[in-house]
Amino acid sequence: MVFTYDNKNYEVVIDKKKTNRNTYIRVKKDLVIYVTTNIFTRDRDIQRLLDENYQSVVKMIKNQYQKNESNEGFHYLGRKYDIIYVDGLAFSLGDEKVLMNKSFDVDTWYKKQAKRIFKQHLDTVYHEYSRKIPYPGLRIRKMTSRWGVCNTKLKVITLNLELIKRDLKYLDYVIVHELSHLLEGNHSSRFWSLVEENCPNYKEIKKEMRLF
Repeated sequence: MVFTYDNKNYEVVIDKKKTNRNTYIRVKKDLVIYVTTNIFTRDRDIQRLLDENYQSVVKMIKNQYQKNESNEGFHYLGRKYDIIYVDGLAFSLGDEKVLMNKSFDVDTWYKKQAKRIFKQHLDTVYHEYSRKIPYPGLRIRKMTSRWGVCNTKLKVITLNLELIKRDLKYLDYVIVHELSHLLEGNHSSRFWSLVEENCPNYKEIKKEMRLF
C-alpha cells in the first residue's frame, strides 16, 4: 500500500495486533507511514481511513521533513555546524565548522559533554525549584520517543542524550518536567501547575520541541 502526495509515493507499513483496539497513523523519520491497528481491520478500511485523513497525513509528512532537516549536520548546544571530514585529526570544534575523522565516535563525545553540562543544569534547576523535593540521581541515555523519564520510586531522572544538541532552555525545561514528577507522578493539572511555576513559558518550549 502507498500514500501519494505531491507526485511522490510514500510506503505504508501496516502492523496488525490482537491487543490494539484503535488505529494509529504515524510518520517516522524514514518517511514511511506506519499504521498500527487491530488484527481484524481490513486493508480497504485502512485505505479509506488514509483517504479520509489525507490532509492530516500530509501534515505529518511535512512535519517529519522539517524534523529531518533540523537534525542534519552536527548540532551542539543549539548551534549547527558544517561537518568536514579529515584524515588524521580526530575532532576539532570551530565557530561554524567541525573537523573530524570519519572513525570518530561522536556519541562518546556527546556523552562526555552531557555528563558535565546536564549535571550542572540539574544542580541549578534543583536549587531554584520552588518546592522541596529529594535530590534525584541522574542517568543519561539516547532515547527515541522521550526527552526525559522520572523513576519516582528510585528518585532517578533519565535525560535524553539528544538534548546536548539543543539550546539549553530545552534541557532546563525537561529537568523541571522530570523534577515535578517527584511530586506528581502523572500529568494532572497539579503537575502542569508545578511545571508552570518553575518554567512559565513551558507551553512555548513544548511546542518548539515538537519540531525536533
